[in-house]
Amino acid sequence: MKKYDLVDWDDFKKELEKQPGFKEALKETELEYQVAHALIEARVKKGLTQEDLARVMNTKQSVISRVENAKTVPSLSFLKRLAQALNASLQVQFKL
Repeated sequence: MKKYDLVDWDDFKKELEKQPGFKEALKETELEYQVAHALIEARVKKGLTQEDLARVMNTKQSVISRVENAKTVPSLSFLKRLAQALNASLQVQFKL
């Protein structure tokens, strides 16, 4: 079994940015990752597992996992249900 050293995300990202096409790919998926990060952060703050949250939302754990792994773009209705399940407000903004 190999022992892995922890890598600082900022240093790792700088290395990735040197690869052709990385910056463009990052921009294309930025919103999905923002949603994933916000979901994970809120779920953990509430002390819920993916399975707990799925049960409250009447969906499957795999759906929560796909959103948290930025494998899907959740619909607005899903985000509304999510906010309700987390007892949170949903905010959308355009930054100019």
